[in-house]
Amino acid sequence: MNLNQVTLPVSDMPTATAFYRKMGFLQIVDSPHYARFECPVGGSTFSLSLVEEAFNNGSVIYFEEEKVDELVSRLEAKGFSFEAAPTDKRYLWREAVLRDPSGNKIILYWAGDNRLNPPWRVALSE
Repeated sequence: MNLNQVTLPVSDMPTATAFYRKMGFLQIVDSPHYARFECPVGGSTFSLSLVEEAFNNGSVIYFEEEKVDELVSRLEAKGFSFEAAPTDKRYLWREAVLRDPSGNKIILYWAGDNRLNPPWRVALSE
């Protein structure tokens, strides 16, 4: 299996789509209640779904970028505000945290080989 996409709930579709386009994602589907974006690198997509009732999304979406510090600087220059600046984590990832206009948590990170092969990776069984 391969992960196709993740869908995030949003409370205001025009504001949400503008936010993700400003981040650099390519919008490939646009409707009043649904939008889909293609990541600038690789073949991944994610989508937004309009939710008209109040919601609390505990999910976190991760976008990987080797030069995460440079990306954060570019986004800050565009007016994005981060909850956490790029920081080295104990699990060997470098992460920065922001939220979209609907409150969805976004982590921009770089893990390199540690994403799939951390020192504590479970041994594969046959």
